[in-house]
Formats: sequence, structure tokens, C-alpha cells
Amino acid sequence: MKKLIMLAATCVALGSATAAIAAGDATAGKAKSALCVACHNPDGNSTNATYPKLAGQSADYLNKQLMEFKSGARVNAIMLGMVATLTPQDMEDLSAYYASQQITRDAADPALAPAGEALFRGGNLTSGVSACMACHGATGAGNPAAKFPALAGQHATYIETQLKAFRAMERANDAGQMMRSVAAKMTDPEIKAVSSYIQGLQ
Repeated sequence: MKKLIMLAATCVALGSATAAIAAGDATAGKAKSALCVACHNPDGNSTNATYPKLAGQSADYLNKQLMEFKSGARVNAIMLGMVATLTPQDMEDLSAYYASQQITRDAADPALAPAGEALFRGGNLTSGVSACMACHGATGAGNPAAKFPALAGQHATYIETQLKAFRAMERANDAGQMMRSVAAKMTDPEIKAVSSYIQGLQ
């Protein structure tokens, strides 16, 4: 029994050490972010609504996306070119840098916000759409441990595009097909409304 406890403790210690070694360096990430600026701006707050805001997103989620762009698990021609020469450490550093930035907030469309909030907080019991906050949190802050992204403040246009991509099975890097299953039950008006509400989340 003592041997098992010691083995478990050793595994935990090694895991912590590995995590510490693999952790990204935000300062190094800032220096490496020059190739990202054209689309995502210096601080990760893109002004083009078709490109996501990276600022304030969890480092683990950002790193997962970069790795999956590189592996082809997530398909995007622009990002494939951007990650082609990145090393695992580069990706860790860039993720750490953008995670350290503060996201800028935008407003929701007042005409869409009530329907969007109802869907975000309660889902649609009739069609079986799950509440967004079940995975992404009541404030849209995400769940870093599960690699569920923060949503609050993200561009509505970008969110809408991603939900439609999940619904069309064009984006397929969601664990257990969770997002594909949810989006498959969503109508265009629901997607537009919840995307707008998310943009205005504070």
C-alpha cells in the first residue's frame, strides 16, 4: 500500500514538473506574436469581426486550437499557413501571451439580446438545445480545465460563423461532438440571437 501511495505521489510530482516545463512564457509570446498582428491586433483584440478575439482566452484552449490547426483537426487555410513553422513551445508562448491580455467588450443588439439571453441561460427545451452557460459558465468565462472557451465579448459575427460551421459538420474539433450536437438543433435566428448576446456579455 505504501508503495502505491509513493508511486501516486511521484506521478503527481512528475506531472507538475512537466506542466511547469511546458508552460508558456508570455513575454516570449509577445515577441513571437508579430505574425498574428495583421488579423488579431497587437493585444489580441481583433477589430475585424470575422477574426476571433484572442485576448483573455485560456492558454490551454488557445494552445489546443493552434495544435489542431497544425494537425489538421481544425481546418482553416489561413491558420494552417500561420502555424506551419510554429514549434510546440512557440504555441505555448503565444497562448500564454494572449491569455494574459484583457479582452475588450462590445454591445449586443438590443433587439436580439432578450432571445439570446434566454437561449444562453436556459437553452430550448422544445428542440433540445442545451443552455450555453452549462459549459461556458453563467458569465461566459469558459471552463479552462475542460478546455471550454471563454465566450463573453467575442465578436457576434465570429460566434455565428463557428456555430454554423459546427452545425454543418465543417468544424469537427469539439470533444465528443458536443458543439456539433448542440448546433445541429439550432435555427438561424437562434444562432444570430445568442451570438449577439455573447458579444455583449460583461
